[in-house]
Amino acid sequence: MAVTLILGILTAIVSAISGNSQCIDTHNLPLVQLHSDIRNQISLAAALPDLPNPPPLEIHPLIVSGPSKNRVDLVFFSDGCPNCSLYSFLFVDPGCVDVLEEKDKFIQDALRLAKDVSGNQTFNTVKPLMNFWAAFTVSEESGVGIGGKPKKTPYGLYRDGTELRAVYYAYPDVADAACTSMGVQCDFPILLGNDPLYGGLGGQFTVITSSVLNGPQILRHELGHSIIPVGEEYDGGFAYFGVNAYHNLSQSVPWEHWLTLKDSEDDFDDREKEIKKKKNRHNHGHGHPRVERSVMPFQIYPWTLLNTSSPHTSTFVSSGTFPRYLVRFSLSGLPEASDLRVELDGEDLGWKPKVGLGVDRWHYDIKLGNGWQARDEAGAGIGTREDRGLSGGEHQLSFVLLDKDREGEAQLCSAEILEFGSEDEFVSEPGYHGVFPTYSDKNETSYRPTNEDCLMRIVTTPNFCSVCLEGLWHALLSRVRLIDNLVVLHEKNVDTVAPTKMAPKARTVIEVKPIPLAQFRSSESIFELDSTASNLSGVQALAESESYTIIWSRNGVELDEFENRTRIEVEESDLGMEGPSVYAVDVQFRTPEVRVDKKGYLKDRREIKVWGLN
Repeated sequence: MAVTLILGILTAIVSAISGNSQCIDTHNLPLVQLHSDIRNQISLAAALPDLPNPPPLEIHPLIVSGPSKNRVDLVFFSDGCPNCSLYSFLFVDPGCVDVLEEKDKFIQDALRLAKDVSGNQTFNTVKPLMNFWAAFTVSEESGVGIGGKPKKTPYGLYRDGTELRAVYYAYPDVADAACTSMGVQCDFPILLGNDPLYGGLGGQFTVITSSVLNGPQILRHELGHSIIPVGEEYDGGFAYFGVNAYHNLSQSVPWEHWLTLKDSEDDFDDREKEIKKKKNRHNHGHGHPRVERSVMPFQIYPWTLLNTSSPHTSTFVSSGTFPRYLVRFSLSGLPEASDLRVELDGEDLGWKPKVGLGVDRWHYDIKLGNGWQARDEAGAGIGTREDRGLSGGEHQLSFVLLDKDREGEAQLCSAEILEFGSEDEFVSEPGYHGVFPTYSDKNETSYRPTNEDCLMRIVTTPNFCSVCLEGLWHALLSRVRLIDNLVVLHEKNVDTVAPTKMAPKARTVIEVKPIPLAQFRSSESIFELDSTASNLSGVQALAESESYTIIWSRNGVELDEFENRTRIEVEESDLGMEGPSVYAVDVQFRTPEVRVDKKGYLKDRREIKVWGLN
């Protein structure tokens, strides 16, 4: 009993120091009406018998486009942001970490991530359908656990070992309770670990770290799994599903409406027309486009620490029938070019680390052979390897650690070799949609829509391919209605010139409020914490590429005179004397990012009954 009482007192002190259980900063929220169901919800999870009490949450808006009841809400939950020890809550400790400083860092990390994935790329076009929030909770310890042991943090984030790979959570029930406590304000929880290096996970909870370079990349990729949802596009995975996966060549291509072959000549610039001509020559007269010619003769995920005593060398076999190839690998703990040499058959491939990376993990591509449209800087100037493919037979790929001081930190995470046909056999041009082979961890083949246009294949790419982006629109609009509200207003009819007996004392107005897409997009329609100068040209360009069609009807009869108007005035004579008139509004949204809408997600309809004023 005494222990329970002490814990209760300590919990109360923690709550007092960390702030109210829920603190929503609503200052400067233009056009956003925060509704009552996002207030006082922290006790909600506590009322559910299968969930523990949620941790104290201090909630801050990051990017808010509208009411949570008609938006998809993403919430960043803090983990590993330290406070003083429980002892220090009772006794002053001059070495105690400043809670406000940690909270500010978390909010800035979350805001940076939200802006990175929604500003001018990835989720930019669908931004009006989404809200981003930060939910802060203090931790007893800082950072992410290692060696399979979580630290004393709300959600217990940890790494299996020390490798920069997955970050797991030890307390999913606590994370579930935290999200549930926020009601409609939490659709996709994101556990944000206070760690500056690569790591993350997908699933029920998206897990990321505050890594400046890798955090946004992992967030985009994992949200692709969670929201759209789709599987991988990179080679060596085990989950290939969703709109970007094709398994049976005897069936129609799922993204047939995006195939470059299917577009009209008028939709292409000169470069795209030339690609189309090439492709037509290789269609072989059947109903499906051919599979692009490529193979993956070698792939490993060693997650091994490198040492200077012996290089890490792997052997693979090439058929010798491909004119170009790609050496792809990922490394961590190697900030300088003088730390490592990457060799193929004893030749230095000229690897250079990403500028400003430090010891974080990064993915590298070195394009070799003949026929590439563009060559990475890292693969340039390597002599004879620039103009020929791999010869038939065995080859060796080696990673040679040069700096002994990097031992214990320098790590080879992954490596693979991909071989490709000529540009006539394998179209590598960005923007081309076809049927590209992907090889699983069991060497099973599935097919993806583009070469490397998509962040589901190349995590360093900031955008989805057209197929995944269309899937994103469908997924979000399956949760969100295009019409935020339909209201009837009774307004006084004030004649400012000369009131007459014939003029009605009031008028009835019906107003529809669509989500701010197309012609209703504006830089003021979305609140952003610490917003800088708005991107007016970008917003205008989006608005001009989209359209809303608005059709009104009364008792089933279309009112052509009100087409594309958001506000209509109802004449008293139009309202029935014996009962209400039923007014309906149909909204159709169009965007070049959606070509097929089989389930009608880009349409919405609302009806309302209107009585006369008398």
